[in-house]
Amino acid sequence: MKRIIKNANSVVLRNNLKYIKGDNSFLSSILLNEQKRFCAYTEEYIGINDAVDIEHFNPNLKGKTEDSYDNWFSVKHKPNRKKTTNWHEPILHPSSIDFEQRIIYYDGDYICKPGDIEAENLIKLLNLGDQIFVKERKRYINRRKERIAELGISPEEYFKERIEKDIDQIKYLRAIQEVFEIDIWSMIPDIEE
Repeated sequence: MKRIIKNANSVVLRNNLKYIKGDNSFLSSILLNEQKRFCAYTEEYIGINDAVDIEHFNPNLKGKTEDSYDNWFSVKHKPNRKKTTNWHEPILHPSSIDFEQRIIYYDGDYICKPGDIEAENLIKLLNLGDQIFVKERKRYINRRKERIAELGISPEEYFKERIEKDIDQIKYLRAIQEVFEIDIWSMIPDIEE
């Protein structure tokens, strides 16, 4: 999982949008565009046929006046449903400036330094260490390594082409960032509002 950067000039903030009971499709589309159509939790591309949710990171805030833009993320429906309901504080927020120093990508897994309770609670909440997901991330990265070697091109060239031709096949942005040492996020074009 990579840090989610919240936009200080977001349309959500400029227009003082609120999450309401009912139709939140405009809010949802803004969040999705700000995340370049990538799920905040799985880092998988959210395609046109994917069910998408507005995730309230801290579920205890949903429906309260404290619930706000900083608590809202665009996520795929199924992984959102699998998120544990065991909310434990303190917890590391997905937009924390030091997120990627505290949630460490290591060989398909996400770990943290011993004693970092906030990071441990986030890993547990989102089930980031589930071995099924760890194996899938490793397989994905290994397939990309093999393909890059077969083509004899740089990782930048490979992912630039994938972004242009098959962006919906890109996933695990943090793993790509760490393993191939590229800024994959900057390579993905922004989506116009």
